[in-house]
Amino acid sequence: MALLTGCAATLPVDPVEEGPFTPTYQPVETALLDGDLVQFTVAMRGARSQSDLTDFADCAAAGYTQIRGYEFARHLRTNLDRRGGVWRADAVYTISPQRPAGTIMIDAGETVADCKRDGIPTV
Repeated sequence: MALLTGCAATLPVDPVEEGPFTPTYQPVETALLDGDLVQFTVAMRGARSQSDLTDFADCAAAGYTQIRGYEFARHLRTNLDRRGGVWRADAVYTISPQRPAGTIMIDAGETVADCKRDGIPTV
């Protein structure tokens, strides 16, 4: 998935497990922090790497952006954690009806389509 995820904490990564990729996505928690500033907490089992989790966070942000009637989200930061086989991300985005300034931008329509194709849930 060609999504930009911005800065994320670097965690030690175990080697990718052999076999089919069968992730278990947990429900997304969403918190509106201020007008256009939104926090997403996502968690999953079976992630192959940090990018699987950041893809999930981007999908949640894109889905939420569309629900709010906006077209774009801009990634601000992501904190990652892994405990007992469960990966968690606390990610913050701004959402907007117009293309935001900066390079870490998500086009909600394109991203939601990519997420559906890849079987990643959105909000």
